Order: sequence, then structure tokens, then C-alpha cells
Amino acid sequence: MATLKGACPLWFPLVQSPGVFALDGDMAGYDDDLNDCEVNGNWTPQEKALHEARLKAKAKRRLRKSSSRNSTSDSLSESGELLPGGDSPKGKVNANDRKSRTGKGRGLPKKGGAGGKGVWGAAGMVYEVEEPDAKDPNYDEVAQGDTVYATVVPELDEKLLEKTVNPIVKEYFEHGDTKEVQALLKGLNLGAHKFEFSSLALCLSLEGKASHRELTSRLLSDLLGKELSQADMARAFDKMLKELPELILDTPEAPKMLGQFLARAIADHVLPMAFLDCYKGKVDCVHARAALDRAAVLLSMKREIVRLDNVWGVGGGLRPVKHLVKEMILLLKEYLVSGEVSEAERCLKDLEVPHFHHELVYEAIVMVLESKGDTAIHMMMKLLQSFWKSGLITVDQMNRGFQRVYDELPEICLDVPHAHSIMETFVDLCYQESVITKHLRDTCPSRGRKRFVSEGDGGLVKN
Repeated sequence: MATLKGACPLWFPLVQSPGVFALDGDMAGYDDDLNDCEVNGNWTPQEKALHEARLKAKAKRRLRKSSSRNSTSDSLSESGELLPGGDSPKGKVNANDRKSRTGKGRGLPKKGGAGGKGVWGAAGMVYEVEEPDAKDPNYDEVAQGDTVYATVVPELDEKLLEKTVNPIVKEYFEHGDTKEVQALLKGLNLGAHKFEFSSLALCLSLEGKASHRELTSRLLSDLLGKELSQADMARAFDKMLKELPELILDTPEAPKMLGQFLARAIADHVLPMAFLDCYKGKVDCVHARAALDRAAVLLSMKREIVRLDNVWGVGGGLRPVKHLVKEMILLLKEYLVSGEVSEAERCLKDLEVPHFHHELVYEAIVMVLESKGDTAIHMMMKLLQSFWKSGLITVDQMNRGFQRVYDELPEICLDVPHAHSIMETFVDLCYQESVITKHLRDTCPSRGRKRFVSEGDGGLVKN
């Protein structure tokens, strides 16, 4: 390589592009040559720029190594010189210093001084009062005062409503207490299906007895204004009128019964008086028209509107005893006139008082004792025989009825002097037809025959 006398040698193969440098060890000889040229004052501009770039790169590498060892906050000046920074001594770390130690950022504390352990927030920050959360682990129920618990009852759907209401109505048919039904309804959330209770009760009563229908009419009257409104009642009867084609399959007399329910409900002010007028000329179903016509006929009778409380007849143990006695006497008198055993049997079943059938036996025997001739004796024996064979009157009720007559026979004899002889004749005839037992025949009281002496003896009884 050629050199000039008095000048530093030129290393053309070592000239590189700006920003690309070799390792310090490889450039050691080159640094010595540059220093010699600097002393002589013969640097070219290209060599001078290369030298400044190398100095800046060394300063940056020294800063990275020193910050990783002692975390000092050294920085570089614009000329690339290493400047010591920070208030802390070199080689020591201030644990409470919140400034960035990486040389980045603006040197401000983290989160504006509102972060870190044991810090309650930035200076001047005002917190609002927060309501206690029940899910908070530190939530104290006692410290929050009195706690009120509310019971939430889910609303019953249509299927669950039927399963819940049917046992209530059937149990009501047994005890007849409307207040108990009202208490049970208060514990149910019927929601928009309130009217369904009335329609279900009507359906069950149509399939039951006359006493069940009477109890249903009373229930609807007692629940009005308490648990059910007049609008709910109207919706229930409207639904029943629409379902009559299906109800008639199980209950052929459903239109007639529903008409009686309508008349009774209007008489009890459960339905408005204008309820029937809303359906005039608007009903296409034959069965619905029959029910509406039946109700209109019952309401058109001025006298009958007062007697609609007996629209279902007199039956059940809830009726007064005197009322039942009058019905049984009327039943026996009609039988003596018509002689129809089947009609008498139907009327006795409609009364639905099997525990009170002994009253019928008693009244039948009293009529026999007070009658004239043998016609009443044979007819009453035939009636009791029919009731006995069909099982309508049990052994206990038959014996109890005869025994009541036996006990009251002395008093009956005051009005009917020949009551003993008529009683013996009737008892013997009933025993022959197997209506009563032999023991009941033998217990029949008999009046002893008394003979008198001649008229001149003063009417003394002969011993």
C-alpha cells in the first residue's frame, strides 16, 4: 500500500457505510492510526465523522451495561457524551424513587401518584359514598340494620293451575268451608289466570252431585270482591259457554245446568244483570243458546228469582233438619198419590243425606198409623221393601227408624187409640216380606188387653 511522506496512511478497504461498525478489538490498530493523524492535524472530513459515530456507539453500550448493574440514571448529551444523572449517589438505588429507571418517560410518578401499595389515591380526590354490597366478603348483615325478607311466589301456569286447584275444590265439596278456600287462594299466585279457578270449579260441579253445584254457587258468591272480581266471573262463564260442545260429551245435561248456574249467579249479583243481553243474537252454538235461554226463563219469573237459592234442590247435610223433614214428608205424600217407587227413590237420592234416612222410615210408619184403611200399609211396606233391596236404606237406618216409633208409641196412642194394633199388623207384614229382622219384630211393644166387670161394679178393672 502506498503512503505519502509526512502523512498518515489511508485504509480504503476499511471505509464502511454510516451506522455499521466493527468490534473494538478489531479496530484497535485503526484507532492508533486515527489518533496519530489527529495529533498531526491532518484528518479528512470523512474520517472525522466516522470517529464521532464510533464514540456515540461506545457511549450507548456503556450506558446499557451500567444501568443493568447499578440502575443509575445516566443519560447522553446531544454530542453523545455520557452525563451522570439523578439525585442518588452513583451505584445506589433509591427504593422510594418513583421515577422511571429505564431512561424512558417524562420522569413523572406512576398513575399520577395515585398508585402503589398503601396509597389511597391522588391528592385532592374525593370519593362518593357507596352502598354496601351483599356479595362483599366483608358485608355485615347485622351492621346494616333490620333485614326484611319477602316471599316470592311464582305464577302458576295453566297446567300447574289445574293440578293445584282441583284438590282444593274437591276438598271443599267435603267440608263446605268457603273461608278455608279463600285462605288457600291467598297463598297462590294465579296472576292472569284467576278466572280459571271459577271455570274449573264449575266443571267439577257439573260432574258431581246437586249438593256440589249448590256449594259451588255459594263459593262463587263468597269469593266475589275478595279473591275474584266480577270481570273474572264473567270470563269464567264465557269460557264455559264456549266449551259446552265438549262438556256435553261427559255431561249431557250441561246446558241446562250451566243455565241454572247463570241464573243463580245473576240472582246472587255475581254477574251483572245485563250479562245475558251481551249474547243476544251473537251465539251460534245450539248448546250455548239453550243454556242462555234456560237462564232467561228462570230470571223472567218474578217469584222464582227469590227462590233461586234452591235452584239445585234441597240436599246435603248443610241444610236445616226441619227443611229435610218437610222434604221427606212431601216425598211420602207424593208417593201415596202417584205410587211411583222409582220417582220416590230418585228424590231420596237427591237429598244426599244417607245418615238421615231413619227419618224417612219414621215418617212412613207414622203415616201408616194415622191413615185409614189398609192401602197405606201395603204401599209403605212396598216402598220400604224397594229401598231395602236396592241398598238405599241400610239395616242400621231401618232399625233406628222403627225403634224411634217404638219409643214414641205411647204418645202416638193419645192421638191414635188403635196405634198398637196397627203397629203390630204393619210389623208382621214387614217381617214376612223380609224388610225387618226377627229381633226387631219381637221388640215391638204390645198393649195388654184389659177386661172390665159389669157396670154395677163401679168400672173396676178385673184382676
